[in-house]
Amino acid sequence: MSAAWLLRRGFDGGRLRFATRTALACCLAVLIAWAMGLEHPQWSGMSVWAAAQPLRGQLLEKAFFRFAGTLVGTVAGVLLVLGAPLHPGVLVLGLALWVGLCTWAGNLQRGFVAYGTVLAGYSAAMVALLDTAHPDRVLHLGADRLATVLTGVVVATLAGYFLAGQGGVADLRARIGGLLADLLRHLAGTAPAEGPALLSRIAALEEDLDPHAAGSLRSRREVRASRAVLLAAMPLLLRAEGAAPVPPPLALRLADAAGALDRGDAAAACRILATAMPEGDDDLCRLVQALAQALRGWDAPAVPPAAAPPAVLHRDWIGAREAGLRAGGAMLLFGLIWLATGWSFGPFMLLGLSVMISLFSTFENPVQMMRHVSAGQALGMVAAILCHWLLWPLARSELQQILMLAPFLMLAPLLAGHRRTMLAATDYSMILLLMSQPHLPLQEGLPDLLLKGLAVLAAPLTAWAGYLLVYPVSLQRRQRHLVQMMLRDLAAIAGNPDALARRRVWQARLYHRALRLVRLSERLAGARDRALAQSLAILTLAHAAMRCHALLAAPDTPDPTRRAAGLARRRLARIARDAGCAGRSLDRLARRLEGAEAQAIRQAACGLRQVAPAV
Repeated sequence: MSAAWLLRRGFDGGRLRFATRTALACCLAVLIAWAMGLEHPQWSGMSVWAAAQPLRGQLLEKAFFRFAGTLVGTVAGVLLVLGAPLHPGVLVLGLALWVGLCTWAGNLQRGFVAYGTVLAGYSAAMVALLDTAHPDRVLHLGADRLATVLTGVVVATLAGYFLAGQGGVADLRARIGGLLADLLRHLAGTAPAEGPALLSRIAALEEDLDPHAAGSLRSRREVRASRAVLLAAMPLLLRAEGAAPVPPPLALRLADAAGALDRGDAAAACRILATAMPEGDDDLCRLVQALAQALRGWDAPAVPPAAAPPAVLHRDWIGAREAGLRAGGAMLLFGLIWLATGWSFGPFMLLGLSVMISLFSTFENPVQMMRHVSAGQALGMVAAILCHWLLWPLARSELQQILMLAPFLMLAPLLAGHRRTMLAATDYSMILLLMSQPHLPLQEGLPDLLLKGLAVLAAPLTAWAGYLLVYPVSLQRRQRHLVQMMLRDLAAIAGNPDALARRRVWQARLYHRALRLVRLSERLAGARDRALAQSLAILTLAHAAMRCHALLAAPDTPDPTRRAAGLARRRLARIARDAGCAGRSLDRLARRLEGAEAQAIRQAACGLRQVAPAV
């Protein structure tokens, strides 16, 4: 079948090939785990789907955190089961606390580290809940869990390593170089580019950095150097917005540096910027020199410069706290219901819930994801029941059961390759495997299979309700959290007398939150322009607060200017209570300054109109 034929029917050839390779590796892992005598060989297939990645570095890193998270979670699960004889509630309470804690910590992290942390939570549930009738076998179950996961991880890594792509680092560097060139021309006044458009491009590039960091120390250094360049570009972008034009000699040098970046010669651009010394504008000089320093590290990321901007990244403390409470509360509530009713399939429901309520809380829009997850799990449940009911009664050995299961596993690539069902494919495979432990003689009839399937399917539906009703998760709410945290940062900068000493840390965190706000808002209809304006306004206000600190610290600042700067700083620290007073204080300060300084303060006062509705 040609790629054009597949594309016309909604299939993506690349995804179809990747999913087919993963499904074949899944079948192989189940077969190997069974041949090794492991009790739950289907868990190896689940690990293959969980660890598979299209890029080599991502494959290696996720495989590592898959095993590390499982190891920690298995130990926690064993300890919980060993404590259960004291009182049945110990298991439920301990599991709720553990899943809640891992969910909270996972939401404060990024990338595969977050995945491994959340995995540690629900891996404990898998060990503690799947064989509750035989707590004396928990050590055997834990060892079996570790062995099957390791088998799946090894098979996925070997199957994908030589076929996985390397990642487009060269393309990423070209995009960063093009962005910097456009920014320098915008600063020089020789290009029609606008600040909001450049900010949007910086946000998109910053989001694309993390996938390239996976798999090697060299990749991490490359990403760290790239992020340093983007952070150094942010204050120059703010300087270009509404400030006085740069002197013609400097504008010419900036244009020359942009041309060097267009040619891919970062070293030449660095030399040009390092000698670009504007007269009468010390602040602009400092910003240009900072960009030159970051470019030097970007040109040779193996030896990052000591003066590179710190990578203080945004952490969603509000969302993490809510996610932890939601996950722990859901596990506690339904665990107590299970203890009270004694429902035999309650552990399956709790196991699925531990995954749904924790893992998907790290997604930007878990409510939307739950629709696809529920559909995939429903399909997996139907496939498992059909396999158990129609085919497995004909099997005379566990090997035949695995071979009969394989055609159902090979349906997953068709789901993964189509644009409408690609988000449901992994959950289809996971539930199919979870419900399909090869074992003879068969002990479950059709009614038991239906009840087990309904228990499994209840998990995503319950999690869906949790995401809708308990601390509702939406892109709009995440956007409001970001604006709130940025305003708190602004107030903290203004109110901290030692802010100048921590300038680089404050700026790095605030810049990263602004980029996250812009990127998040671009996924919301009609929210992009407002988020761009709010981000630029808050960043400009933060620079104004820093300037107030600098004026207060300078010994030669005239007393009237010192008093105006002090008043503006104090009112910015109370911006949540009275944004109007802060604006008037900034206007008063701007009248006592001259040139670019006065223009920057006026720009900050104007920006208060953008953030006032969010205060």
